[in-house]
Amino acid sequence: MQNHQLIIDLLQSAIATWGITTEVKLEQPSNPEFGDLSCNVAMIAFKELREQFASPVALAEAIAAKVKALDQSGHLALIQVQRPGFINLTLTHAYWMAAFKQEQVQGNTYHDLGRGKKAIVEYSSPNIAKPFSIGHLRSTIIGDSVANLLEASGYQVFRDNHLGDWGTQFGKQIVAIKKWGDEAVISSSSKPVEELVALYVKFHEEAEKDPSLEDEARAWFTKLEQGDAEARRLWQQCIDWSFVEFAKIYEYLGVSFTENNGRGFGESFFEPFLQEVIQQLVATGLAKTGEAGATLIFYPNDEFTPLMIAKKDGSTLYATRDLATDRYRRTTARYQNADGSAPLVVNEVGSEQSFYFQQLYRAEELLGWYQKGERVHVKHGLYRFKEGKMSTRKGNVIWLQEVLDKAKEKAMALSSDETIAQAVSIAALKWNDLKRKSELNINFDWEEILNLQGNSGPYMLYSYARARSILRKAQEQHISDAQEQDVTETMLEPIEKQLIMSLTNFKLSVARAATEFAPHHLCNYLFELASIFNSFYNQLPILGGGDKQGLRLQLVTHTSQVLRAGLGLLGIKTLEQM
Repeated sequence: MQNHQLIIDLLQSAIATWGITTEVKLEQPSNPEFGDLSCNVAMIAFKELREQFASPVALAEAIAAKVKALDQSGHLALIQVQRPGFINLTLTHAYWMAAFKQEQVQGNTYHDLGRGKKAIVEYSSPNIAKPFSIGHLRSTIIGDSVANLLEASGYQVFRDNHLGDWGTQFGKQIVAIKKWGDEAVISSSSKPVEELVALYVKFHEEAEKDPSLEDEARAWFTKLEQGDAEARRLWQQCIDWSFVEFAKIYEYLGVSFTENNGRGFGESFFEPFLQEVIQQLVATGLAKTGEAGATLIFYPNDEFTPLMIAKKDGSTLYATRDLATDRYRRTTARYQNADGSAPLVVNEVGSEQSFYFQQLYRAEELLGWYQKGERVHVKHGLYRFKEGKMSTRKGNVIWLQEVLDKAKEKAMALSSDETIAQAVSIAALKWNDLKRKSELNINFDWEEILNLQGNSGPYMLYSYARARSILRKAQEQHISDAQEQDVTETMLEPIEKQLIMSLTNFKLSVARAATEFAPHHLCNYLFELASIFNSFYNQLPILGGGDKQGLRLQLVTHTSQVLRAGLGLLGIKTLEQM
């Protein structure tokens, strides 16, 4: 997935002289002295041609000479060889102007990686009756961005929120509500989850004094599994109370889901299918009863340690529910590709679950549900306190709403307009997270997470707003962006050429971020583009730029379009003015 196809074809034709079929890949050198584009094909091909050439440099020189002879386009201004065997190409200004014209941003799909295919992206997935903490921010915004990137690559994307709405913790929650809670108080609270968390923490405090409470909690969960009316009522209340807060946070962040009327399919949805899944795994021979009486998946040649799917008493586990979920996704017609093949299924879940997902994916491959590459774990590291991991049980957690409120409060220093302050604060939080490799841990630091300077969300918003301001002034002064001289005769200033070269890389950047499920690649690109644009703004006159005025306005227009589109893929809304 790369542009500059004309140059690639030229190099491919040149190396074919020696029977080389290696795919030509181009990169832009970090130092402009080494040309506009660089290729390392000579170093790769030398392994096959070491009997004909003394060194990779000698082969590169032969390829360069062949390229010069074959070039009929007139776009190649200079081709040079650099040790240990790079081929560096400098292209004409006319080439870059033509590339700029072809790369205008139109529509919402930037390449056809997933055209005609379907993808399910599972993200956020908070636990019911537990806090929506700063830790959930990562899965929510990374997953949302990955879904956006896949949509921009042609996939039909289903956005799922796999809520933790089942498990033994609900037995504890029910006991706590019955012993110490007041349903009327919880229902009337603007923050009902905080009430539920306080009760959950109290349960564990009291259980340390009275261990029999654990038995009582297990009994209530058994009732819940068996369909007891009172247990189900309180369980459903916990879900509804939780969504009072969850819905507000998702709306504030601009994040949404497509499945189950926007709520997503929680674990409980798949509870009726659990025994059927266990029976299927046993019938295929993949799962067996171990010595302790539990049912486990045993992998061929002990590729992985066994994965438990049912306890000795028959109760199910997280893995059982995930298997039921993924079988549902594989067998439901609306998720299948047109040819009946499996959709791409992406789980945006913390890095600590890496080994578990390897076990899960391998089991699903052995069952024939999915092939390699159809299941992807997008890992994220954790936000941590200096003293260690956050724990709901200990009440040691930072609520996401607190972070959102403080971020907005800090952004109010930039603008007294609440709408602008909210947009700036969300941009700051999202950018601060997405600009990093997702699997890295982040030590929780108020100063860093709310940073409004440097490589930050607010800087990106300012860059876009600056571009829009220029275009508004041009419109007010009735200045057109029409070219006043022929494109082929346009001589570009170094910063103009640099900006054009950056703009032509937008679609490549989207493709890389989507292919690698890595939004930070897009962040890196957009920050570099914004930096180049601001240098362009500071170095050259735009309005009143003489015969370059039309071109420069086109560059401003295109930059604003790319910034808006790129930030949108990251879930960041732009502001027309700040």
